[in-house]
Amino acid sequence: MNPSTHLYSWRGTDASGATVSGQVSGRSPAYARAGLQRQGIRVVSLRPAGGLQWRLPKPREKADPAGFSRQLATLLRAGVPLLQAFEVMGRSGCSAGQAALLDKLKRDVGAGLGLADALQRHPAWFDDLYCNLVRVGEQSGTLDRQLEQLAGMLEQHQLLRKRVRKAMLYPLLLLLTGLGVSAVLLLEVIPRFEQLFAGFDTALPAFTQWVINLSTGLGRFGPLLLSFTFGLGLGLARLYRKHAPARLWITARALRIPVFGKLLSQAALARFARTLATSYTAGVPLLDALVTVARACGNDLHEQAVQRLRLGMANGQALNQAMASDPLFPPLLVQLTAIGESSGTLDQMLDKSASHYEEQVRHALDQLTGLLEPAIVVVLGVLVGGLVVAMYLPIFQLGSLI
Repeated sequence: MNPSTHLYSWRGTDASGATVSGQVSGRSPAYARAGLQRQGIRVVSLRPAGGLQWRLPKPREKADPAGFSRQLATLLRAGVPLLQAFEVMGRSGCSAGQAALLDKLKRDVGAGLGLADALQRHPAWFDDLYCNLVRVGEQSGTLDRQLEQLAGMLEQHQLLRKRVRKAMLYPLLLLLTGLGVSAVLLLEVIPRFEQLFAGFDTALPAFTQWVINLSTGLGRFGPLLLSFTFGLGLGLARLYRKHAPARLWITARALRIPVFGKLLSQAALARFARTLATSYTAGVPLLDALVTVARACGNDLHEQAVQRLRLGMANGQALNQAMASDPLFPPLLVQLTAIGESSGTLDQMLDKSASHYEEQVRHALDQLTGLLEPAIVVVLGVLVGGLVVAMYLPIFQLGSLI
């Protein structure tokens, strides 16, 4: 190998979409990449070969079905054929994960598979509801319209999640900062004061002695306590994911928490109404739509409630009658559903209901944040201030201690 050239390790996909890798020499990464592209290889990663390489694991790429739907709907509405639309999307600077997805979809659809069937092969990107609505669009010749509706629904779901995360982020950071400061005081500062107080012949105030004992115990058993707390958290998280009765019990108790329970309930109702409105607008029968809508609610309690709705409708009840018999569905949603069923505008009424509950979620988040922030500030102020007072209390009483 010429001294002016370098050896690079590469990974990519070939013309058939299969993942390939190897090594190539070149004067620069650009030359090496160009040579591979001339061979029909789509390069995903290219790095110098050899030597000790240590890298952090790459974070798992998140699926973006909303962005995929919006781009594909725009291209189809512009008259671009489906396979060519995949080509255009692949050249538009998308992520490596979406590029691999587009290559596989292009290969499957080019081989004669329907788009909905091709999408079902990628459950990490597209759930059953998404695939069913795409199938309805294919059969009715309204694929572009269905994709636009799906994009709107998914974007609303994403917006709802972002609002919840944003509202919880600041109180969480505030709490972690306060606990970190308290831990530093207990583990680093208070032991120094303890050495200072060791020369006093008089007993320390009870509050100061209690704080010193707490600091000593935390320093001795802190790692064990941290390991136990971490293990308990992992165990509870696994129990919640794997054990349905425990998940139902926790969800039922969470819904009874003031403000927070109302937030969870309204978020589930917003997802239920938005998803059912999208399915019904696409022409999916209610009984079939409720099967996939149930899983979109976000918690097991509301999922079971939607399944009971489907059972009631299968026994001859109207949707609003089945909803009225379940306490998880509020009277406002039941009334709007009844109006929609009687006037033939069920999709519009459900869409209005979804917008209403999404707005209620926003108000509930503002209320929850407004309650949490001052409560956390007060608790942490008392905690940190109490530690400081405990350490300076003997100094204030220095005259009686010496």
